[in-house]
Amino acid sequence: MKDSLDIFDKIMSLPGIRVLFPFYKKHKQVLLYLFFGAVTTVVSIGVFSLLNVVLGVNEHIANLTSWVLAVLVAFLTNRTMVFEAETASAGEFFAQMIKFYAGRVATLLVEELIIFVFITTLKFDSFTVKLSAQIVILILNYVISKLFVFKNNGAKEK
Repeated sequence: MKDSLDIFDKIMSLPGIRVLFPFYKKHKQVLLYLFFGAVTTVVSIGVFSLLNVVLGVNEHIANLTSWVLAVLVAFLTNRTMVFEAETASAGEFFAQMIKFYAGRVATLLVEELIIFVFITTLKFDSFTVKLSAQIVILILNYVISKLFVFKNNGAKEK
């Protein structure tokens, strides 16, 4: 367990923001998960746009590439900053990575099922369904990461 303050603790200790520090400390893991989720989203959209719009790569290849890279960013940030999950060997690291990707593939399939049922079959509004699906997927990804992927490393609460 780290004794020193990380960059986010230092930011939250600044004058003017310090008043939020108790809330931040209590909910740090979830707040960091949401922050790095936003970073991952920017990576996903940025890579997709670069490949598809700028370089003219097929949209399916661009989407798959952006998904793989975004999940890699999510894995590395979740592992180091959110759950502080350490591994003792390269084998443990790759096992953790495989579990993370497997969880993300599972939630991708859940999202596809939600879209198929509610947009394709029932003809609900696509934006509303996509937004609702993202909330479900965000929660599922957090639970999978906390309870399945990073559980042995404690998902350290400070």
